[in-house]
Amino acid sequence: MSDDKRLDNENLEEEIKKDETKDETIDKEEVTEEEAEDVLDEEGNLNVDLLMESYDKETSKLRKLKGVLSKVVMVIAIAMSTFHLYTAGFGTLLSYRQRSLHIIFAFIIGLFLYPSSKKSSKEKPAIFDFVLMGLAIVVFGYIFLFPEQMALKGGNATTIDLIFGSIAILLTLEVTRRVVGPELPIVAIVFLSYAYFGPQMPGILAHRGFSLTRIVSHMYMGLEGIMGIPIGVSATFVFLFILFGSFLDKTGVGKFFIDIAFGLTGHVKSGPAMTAVVASGFMGSISGSSVANTVTTGAFTIPLMKKTGYKPYFAGAVEAAASTGGQIMPPVMGAAAFIMAEFTGISYLQIIIAAAIPAVLYYFAVGTMVHLEASKLGLVGIPREKLPKVSKLLLTRGFLLIPLVSVVYFLISGNTPTLAAFKAIIISMIVAIIAALVRRDGSFTFKDFLGALEAGAKGSVGVACACASAGMIVGVVTLTGLGLRIAEIIVTVAQGNLLLTLFFTMIASIILGMGLPTTAKYIVLATMAVPALLKLEVNLLAAHLFILYFGVVADITPPVALAAYAGAGIAGSNSMKTGFQALKIALAAFIVPYIFAINPELIMVKEIVGTTVVFIPFIQALPVILSAVIGILCLASSVEGYLIKKTNIIERVLLGAAALMLLNPGYLSDAFGLAALVGTYLFQKMQIKRDKAKVA
Repeated sequence: MSDDKRLDNENLEEEIKKDETKDETIDKEEVTEEEAEDVLDEEGNLNVDLLMESYDKETSKLRKLKGVLSKVVMVIAIAMSTFHLYTAGFGTLLSYRQRSLHIIFAFIIGLFLYPSSKKSSKEKPAIFDFVLMGLAIVVFGYIFLFPEQMALKGGNATTIDLIFGSIAILLTLEVTRRVVGPELPIVAIVFLSYAYFGPQMPGILAHRGFSLTRIVSHMYMGLEGIMGIPIGVSATFVFLFILFGSFLDKTGVGKFFIDIAFGLTGHVKSGPAMTAVVASGFMGSISGSSVANTVTTGAFTIPLMKKTGYKPYFAGAVEAAASTGGQIMPPVMGAAAFIMAEFTGISYLQIIIAAAIPAVLYYFAVGTMVHLEASKLGLVGIPREKLPKVSKLLLTRGFLLIPLVSVVYFLISGNTPTLAAFKAIIISMIVAIIAALVRRDGSFTFKDFLGALEAGAKGSVGVACACASAGMIVGVVTLTGLGLRIAEIIVTVAQGNLLLTLFFTMIASIILGMGLPTTAKYIVLATMAVPALLKLEVNLLAAHLFILYFGVVADITPPVALAAYAGAGIAGSNSMKTGFQALKIALAAFIVPYIFAINPELIMVKEIVGTTVVFIPFIQALPVILSAVIGILCLASSVEGYLIKKTNIIERVLLGAAALMLLNPGYLSDAFGLAALVGTYLFQKMQIKRDKAKVA
């Protein structure tokens, strides 16, 4: 790409800094200078790692190991990745063995990297940490060595089983508390208490209760507790896709996505803001982490948005809202999608096909809000001559897409997600090595290869811990039948009304999502809320996608909106204001899950026969998709207060009412929504012409 046609990102960032330091003042809605400096390195540049530590729950508590200890953890992490790569390519072990070894690796790395409290040493583990590592090896190594005996005992625990089981439960809660935070262990403890205190529970929640021996054996020895489906998915599909993302990161695909998005959208009215939406969609499809996505793409897009004329809090909110959608964006989505496949019995490929349209509509909704805001502010895009050319980017770096395309191809070809990820990792290594040899620039070395293995293992620890603890929650639900009881309560409170049931489920999804990681909140909701939706004949896949969709939105829902707070850290804006703005930007997307829950044609599902989804042709889904698009446009215009000019109160109410009617698509609601949208557009067009005539 020629110098006069290519946007030099470094020069652009320097230009932004000059402009900002020239005359920008920090008003009451911005952070203090000291807070702003917290995310800058010694040279005054944005420190991405520091931002991750500040806003990512897991990264923020990491120890800074040095010397021998650092090397030990690196070796353990590489061994963990090597083990999972081997079993992915040549066959997984027995369930007990695969899962127990996965837990041992994850817990040891977790205990090395995460201190027990703020007062603990940030440079080396304490003696107590090494004791816990030893206990992890013993209690889960016992399962690894004697899997057949575990299966044959059928819950008839010996004294040693009960001792080891009790230690395993306490150990799981402690490591999860360190890595993920206290919220999930607290929820797990509440559920375990419920299993014991069943007779004391009120009304419909009461049950006969279970002894400590029964609870411990169920959680430790069976495949419905710690060793249940969640950790099984973590030990196979999820780990491999996290590792795949780690290898993609080493190849530079993230920077490529940002450049492509910038070249495609930088010239439009909403310019860098639309770039943030598109780039975050690309990145999110392989990332699965709202915070990581916000920080990596936001470090580039947020300063650009501020320079274009967006308020800092709006710039941070756009990036957060766009990044959050990555967890529902195929082909990879988040870890919850793999657990969904196990819970429902529906293949992963069918899940990502069904999730595709809602994910695209989410980004359409966010993009619409961004475009309307840009129009309201009278902003303009960046001249095309200053943007990178997409054609040249594809010619010079298009090979970086090969691994991502290959994983989709392997999934479509009938490979299991584990095998598809394994093959895609191999291809990503080959592509990176060939590119480095051709360029002779050392862009991918053996050190990078080891670094990818290490990063993949470390990145899996949080998911593994969350899955182990969530497995106990699922275990209590299966032991006590709590899921059906909760379903009855929800349906009773909603008086059998589907919209009310969906609304209560949405609120529960968002509230749980504020304190739990996506994987854990999906598992809890799948066992507690989905049965209520199924009672009202909501399609199985639609019900699961509904709770996942709103569980993800919790990452931008104050007061615990971690993705929004990360965006605020980059933008130098007030965290809470950024969080509420991010929620407002995503609000237009709230209409989508209601539509596909009521009418599964939006996810192209006709019916589910056993575990096979019967899809309808895309053309048949078009009417419902158009309903959703009209609903999004109506809701976005109502919330933003702008269509082609500022809307008055009557127009906003009319558009809002039309959006609500479109929750249940039909000829009448579609006609009303279209009439409201077109009518408002024509009326505003006429007003604009009249105003121009007056000026003339």
